Amino acid sequence: MANALNELEKRLLAQVADLEALPQSGAFNLRENGKGVARGNSAGVEITPKTDKSGIDISVKAGVKGESVHIPVIMTESGLTDLVYNDFYIGEDAEVVIVAGCGIDNCGSQKSQHDGIHAFHLAKGSRVKYIEKHIGTGVGTGGRVLNPVTEIFMDDDSAFDMETVQLGGVTTSVRKTTATLGKGAKLNISERVLTSENQTATTYFEVDLVGKNSSVEVVSRSVARDGSVQEFVSEVRGRTACFGRVECDGIMMDNAVIRSSPRVSAENVDAELMHEAAIGKIAGEQLVKLETLGLSKQDAEAMIIKGFLK
Repeated sequence: MANALNELEKRLLAQVADLEALPQSGAFNLRENGKGVARGNSAGVEITPKTDKSGIDISVKAGVKGESVHIPVIMTESGLTDLVYNDFYIGEDAEVVIVAGCGIDNCGSQKSQHDGIHAFHLAKGSRVKYIEKHIGTGVGTGGRVLNPVTEIFMDDDSAFDMETVQLGGVTTSVRKTTATLGKGAKLNISERVLTSENQTATTYFEVDLVGKNSSVEVVSRSVARDGSVQEFVSEVRGRTACFGRVECDGIMMDNAVIRSSPRVSAENVDAELMHEAAIGKIAGEQLVKLETLGLSKQDAEAMIIKGFLK
């Protein structure tokens, strides 16, 4: 598949990586059905396959600006289980956008599963924008399972913006994110999750603020429909003068269940930590207002959900 994509591959690639075709330049790595099928480097970014296990090392040179890296995964085979380890080494004062994500199209009766373990090592003063999208499609009865693990190690004055999106169709997902922040490091995490039918989604965030004046903000938005179940668990530990905030908002519909357990632990008198959680249904007045404008109830609900998850 090094030269051309079929229509299914194009659709999955567009959904998880905003790509219409394989990049003609820049750094990228495309993984399909458990194998690396296309790869490219740039002047500032080198991608190297691991020799001891499945995965790649992505190295961004010090001082690099304006670089982007795409590392999507697509799965189109039923009954496949894929485990990959990717390590990112971001040089001092470098700035880079990394787009990952996985799309599973399962038209069979067996479970298809992708587990991606990503470790980020940010040098002093580096800045990373990380976007990760997940989606499940296909008419088969087999499960579409995604279990992403993200480990973040941030040196002094580095910045990491993480945007994770679960677009729907994923049967089961367990997301685990851990982070350790050095002096002046700033971490921002935005999560959006949509579940329906009997799907389950679990999120764990664990952040250690060990460097003075480090900060983290975690914002989670989720919608659970039908009989789906979601759980959000987070812990922010402030070990020095620092700032941390966790916000979790969920909309429940039909017979869905959402559980939220945000926790903060202050271990220093100058640690400023806070959390808030809100779970509820779509407000009736919102539906009435949109219905008076000519929208059906279903269209009104879809518009409200789209705006909430934006």
